[in-house]
Amino acid sequence: MVYEMTHAERFRYKRGQDAAYQAGDEAVTNLQAALALADLALPSLSNDGPVAGHGFVRLGGCNADLANRLAEVIAAGADALQRNR
Repeated sequence: MVYEMTHAERFRYKRGQDAAYQAGDEAVTNLQAALALADLALPSLSNDGPVAGHGFVRLGGCNADLANRLAEVIAAGADALQRNR
């Protein structure tokens, strides 16, 4: 026997999926903006849709130079955060 969701359950599920997708879109936008401040861009950065009810961001591939530059920026930001605590 296959369980069929009620109309209310389908509605709640869809709302949750829509919210997760929106969260992924917002995360992509926020990350793109933050990377742009450091003059960086991940070429394949995208919203990969909801996964298990949560937004999922695909960071994508990049070349080694970009990965190393991104690591430098993250390390510098983390160091600045530690000094401000």
